[in-house]
Amino acid sequence: MQKNFDYIIVGAGSAGCVLAARLTEDGKHRVLLLETGGSDKSIFIQMPTALSIPMNTHKYNWQFETEPEPYLNGRRMHCPRGKVLGGSSSINGMVYVRGHARDFDQWQQAGAEGWSYRDCLPYFRKAETWAFGGDTYRGDQGPLGVNNGNQMQNPLYQTFVDAGVEAGYAATQDYNGEQQEGFGPMHMTVRNGRRCSTANAYLRPAMQRANLTVVTGALVHKVLLEGKTATGVEYEKNGQRCSVAASREVILAAGSIGSPHLLQLSGIGKPQVLEQAGIALVHDLPGVGENLQDHLEFYFQFRCKQPVSLNRKLDWWSKLQIGVRWLLRKDGLGATNHFESCGFIRSKAGVEWPDIQYHFLPAAMRYDGREAFDGDGFQLHVGHNKPLSRGHVHVRSSDPRQAPEILFNYLQHEADREGFRDCVRLSREIIGQPAMDAFRGEEIQPGLAVQSDEQIDAFVRGAAESAYHPSCSCKMGTDALAVVDPQTRVHGIRGLRVVDSSVFPVIPNGNLNAPTIMLAERAADLIRGIEPLAPSDAKVRLDEQWRTRQRAGEASRPPV
Repeated sequence: MQKNFDYIIVGAGSAGCVLAARLTEDGKHRVLLLETGGSDKSIFIQMPTALSIPMNTHKYNWQFETEPEPYLNGRRMHCPRGKVLGGSSSINGMVYVRGHARDFDQWQQAGAEGWSYRDCLPYFRKAETWAFGGDTYRGDQGPLGVNNGNQMQNPLYQTFVDAGVEAGYAATQDYNGEQQEGFGPMHMTVRNGRRCSTANAYLRPAMQRANLTVVTGALVHKVLLEGKTATGVEYEKNGQRCSVAASREVILAAGSIGSPHLLQLSGIGKPQVLEQAGIALVHDLPGVGENLQDHLEFYFQFRCKQPVSLNRKLDWWSKLQIGVRWLLRKDGLGATNHFESCGFIRSKAGVEWPDIQYHFLPAAMRYDGREAFDGDGFQLHVGHNKPLSRGHVHVRSSDPRQAPEILFNYLQHEADREGFRDCVRLSREIIGQPAMDAFRGEEIQPGLAVQSDEQIDAFVRGAAESAYHPSCSCKMGTDALAVVDPQTRVHGIRGLRVVDSSVFPVIPNGNLNAPTIMLAERAADLIRGIEPLAPSDAKVRLDEQWRTRQRAGEASRPPV
C-alpha cells in the first residue's frame, strides 16, 4: 500500500465529481477518484434528446433489478444507475428540481442538523448558473448550467400550464425559487446544447490538476479497515487486485445502491444481513441499506387532435435531421430533454407542501423511446412523491460482482396507494379543462374504464414504473438507524464518509440530481473544515390556507 493520496473517492457520479473538483481546487490535497465505468464522450450521452439510449445501455448502466415487488403484482422493476464518468448525471433525464424548502427542513427535523433549507439554499446557488440570471434563489456563477431547453416552443407545453391554472392551481415561473407549488416551465441541466452532467461541469476542468488522479474501470471490492478506522480501499482493474491508502479519509459516493453495498462488503452493517452473505462483521450498524425510498410514477396518455406532438419526429429520417442539426449547431430538438413544462400540487387539503409532481411530454412514448401508439399524443408523468413505504439494499455474497438484493416495497403503505388515486382523479380534472379542448383526444392510459378505487389500484399495480430516484439507504441523523452523522461521517468508523443521495433522511419532492449536487457541495466544505456558507433568509411561499383547501382557487372548508 502506497500512501499517495489524502482522499479516496469511490464513484465518479453526481456527488463524486463535485467532491473531486472541490477537494482539489486549492491544490493542497492529493485525491484519487475511482470509477467502475469509463468515458462519457458518447454522442448519445452528450446529446440531450438521446437520453433513453444511455439509460438503457449496459455499458453505461449497472442495470440493477429489484426483487419481485409484492405490491406491484410481483413485478421486477428496472433500477438503472450510472456506470460511467458522471454517473447517473450522465444517463438521467437532466431534469433540475431542487425539492421543496420544507423537504430540507424535514431533514433537519429528522436529525440532520445543519441541513435545513436555510443551510442548503446557498449551496444550490453555489452550484448553478441559471440561464436567466442569479437572484436570491438562483445562482449565476456555478459550474452547473441550467435552462429551459427550447423555451416551450411546442404549444402543448403552455397549454398544459394554462389547464393547471384553469383548474384552480397557481402559476409559478420558478418552482426552484420562492414558490414550488403550481404550474410553469421546467428546468434542465443543459448548457450550450449539451448535457451538463457533473462530469462536464465539475470533473473535466478538475482533471487538468496534478493533484487529482482518476482511475476508470476500477471495481472497488471493499473499504480497508484497521480496527474501526478506514485506511484505504481494495479495487480491481484489468483483472488485478490493488490496494491503495488514504491518509485522511475514504469517501463513498457510489449512490444509494452502491454505497450501502460497499459498506456491507466491508463488514459494516446489520449482523444478520452480513451473516447470510458470509461476510464477517466488523462494525454493527443496523441502518446500512435500510430506509430505501424511491419515487413511483405512471404515464397518463392521451391522443392529440392536432399534428403538433413529437410522435411525428420518431421516424428515422426525422431523427437523422435532428441529430445532424445538433452536431452542427447544438440546438433544436436535439438540445432538450423535451420535459419543458411541469406542475407541483398538493394531493388534498391538510398537506402543507406539494406531494404530486407532473412532467409534461408533448409525445406519447416510453422511457426507452418506443412509441405508445400510432399517431399524435401527449402524456403526463405523474407520481405521489412523498411515499411512506420503505425498502432495503442487502448484500448477497462477498463477491462484489454480484448485485445486491434490492426491494423498495412500493405501495406497501395505504397512504401511498391513496396518493396514486389522487393522481388519477386530479390529473383527469386538469386535462379536462377548456384550455386542452383543442388538443385533447381519447384517453389511452389508464382509460376511462378505470374509475373506482379498486380499478385505479389495479391499474397502478400493473403500470407504475420507477422514476429512478433511489435514495435514503444510508440515512443521515443520530437515531438507531442512522448511518452517517450530520457531517456525513459513518457512525463508529473513523476516516470514512458517505456523500450521495443515500444519506438523505427522507426523499424530497422532486428529481434527485440537484439535491445530490447540493449535498456534495456542502459536504466538501465540511470535509475541508471550511466554515459553511452563511444561511439564507430567503422567503418561502406556501398556500396560507393549506390546512383547509387543496388548491389556491378552491374555497376553504373546515379541517376534517
